[in-house]
Amino acid sequence: MAKLKLEYVWLDGYEPSPHLRSKTKVVEGDPATFSLADCRPWEFDGSSTRQAECRSSDCVMRPVALFPDPTRRNGYLVLTEVMMTDGVTPHSTNYRATIPEEPNLWIGLEQEYFLFRDGRPLGWPMAGYPDPQGEYFCGVGSKQIGDLARAIVEEHLDICLAAGINLEGINAEVAKGQWEFQVFGKGSQSAADQIWMARYLLMRTCEKYGVDVILHCKPFQGDWNGSGMHCNFSTEFMRTKGGEEYLHALMAAFEKYRDEHIAAYGPDNHLRLTGLNETQSIDKFSWGVGDRSASVRVPTSFVKNGYKGYLEDRRPNSQADPYQVVARIAKTLATVAWV
Repeated sequence: MAKLKLEYVWLDGYEPSPHLRSKTKVVEGDPATFSLADCRPWEFDGSSTRQAECRSSDCVMRPVALFPDPTRRNGYLVLTEVMMTDGVTPHSTNYRATIPEEPNLWIGLEQEYFLFRDGRPLGWPMAGYPDPQGEYFCGVGSKQIGDLARAIVEEHLDICLAAGINLEGINAEVAKGQWEFQVFGKGSQSAADQIWMARYLLMRTCEKYGVDVILHCKPFQGDWNGSGMHCNFSTEFMRTKGGEEYLHALMAAFEKYRDEHIAAYGPDNHLRLTGLNETQSIDKFSWGVGDRSASVRVPTSFVKNGYKGYLEDRRPNSQADPYQVVARIAKTLATVAWV
């Protein structure tokens, strides 16, 4: 038996978007056989995280996913969801519990973010602005990406892969100091779980560099791309049958529930969804083949494959709770009879 370090990670009750929290529990166990089933629920002080009053402050973390922690010897990352003290009733801040369990719903999330140091994006001058957008997307060289960003994103990539997170890629984004990573998961909760853990590992990695991860969707106004969390989604029906008639019916449902989607897609989205910088206006809904200015992009491959495959909702922003995003998309998908 060995001493194992379990880092319990949960989401607090802050609004409009929750913050990540974590604390360590040391237990005895066998690293060779340790599993999620060995992780016990753990109470915490909800009055310090805006999830309870001091007079009745106990909340419960229920483990839902386990990842090896590559940065700690005999360490594990325990992703949890917050429950009431009965251990059965989801806390009101637990949006993971609102996602219907659907193993055939595949989700891919594209997490954009800025890296800041001393209140400015990495690579920006201390006063004023860098050259206009155009040369930074997937750029190479210190002029394009700065002197520290690549070291951080490469380290984060390695840590995530070692932790078993299904990170499928990274790239520098359109604005200088802006980056993206992509996560894919089969099952309605998988990708959202992994996004939260990847966010946690990114923030923890940046601690030693004195760099902040900025998830706000539009940290700078003007002709600078905001940050999104585009959600790619596919059901078994979309992958195996699909059809043009189905696509039209699905897009009609997405348009019908436009306001409900926007409500779930992150704070301050009106600053980002302006109809400029690769977005559609927040008060409109549109879709189009290969159209990155639309609310929903239909990949060219979807049409070429007989209207089968996946679609991309481009409206969720970088600060959105992926649990709320996936829950809303799943709810709209369920309204279309063919599913």
